[in-house]
Amino acid sequence: MNDNSKVVVALLAGLAAGAALGILFAPDKGEETRDKLSQSLKDLGDSIKDKAADEINNLAGLKEKVVSSIKTKLRSVEEEYSDDVEHA
Repeated sequence: MNDNSKVVVALLAGLAAGAALGILFAPDKGEETRDKLSQSLKDLGDSIKDKAADEINNLAGLKEKVVSSIKTKLRSVEEEYSDDVEHA
């Protein structure tokens, strides 16, 4: 996990903890508090899913770049080998 991902995860965890504490200490009825807490946790879950989807897309893009680079290098080596065989 890179530094940016760690910062985002820490930020989301802090946000969730702050929201949960704020809701728990708010002067609402128990049912309202549970509903707010449930919604807050749902929002956090959605945020985490979105971040995970973004990271998966980034990894897919990286995979494509790596595969393309490897194919290019293999073609180059194959051409050099063919040239060496022809000149031998």
